[in-house]
Amino acid sequence: MHMKFVREESSGYLTNWAARLFARAIDRRLAPLGLSSAYMPVFFALAGGGSLSQTELARRASVEQPTMAATLKRMERDGLIARTPDPADGRSALVALTELARGKLRSVQAAGHSVNDAAMAPLSAAERRQYLALLRRVIAALDAEG
Repeated sequence: MHMKFVREESSGYLTNWAARLFARAIDRRLAPLGLSSAYMPVFFALAGGGSLSQTELARRASVEQPTMAATLKRMERDGLIARTPDPADGRSALVALTELARGKLRSVQAAGHSVNDAAMAPLSAAERRQYLALLRRVIAALDAEG
């Protein structure tokens, strides 16, 4: 039996397409600040003013260690993060946002809200809640697969 694969009916394809469009829209808003959407998970994780290890940042962003290492290297180059020795483990470092990054935090949050608002504009309030609830369930199902 031959199964037809139609991208417009593929939840994975549509989700990936939407994610690329979200990233592109956020990148357009962040470019004037010298930032990239790739930095968003780090901003989200460190916005409260704390510091985390690279391992914890990678876990929270659901990315591989080499990807997080490259992101942090670019952010450090751009003066957005600072590393300090981890008092609990002298072999590793803790990462925190710099004053420069904290100064851009409100603009980063505004860019995210702006894109989310534009994307959700065609949906009613009830549809927005339902969409987010369904998306959380899909994420949980895939996350459980490892």
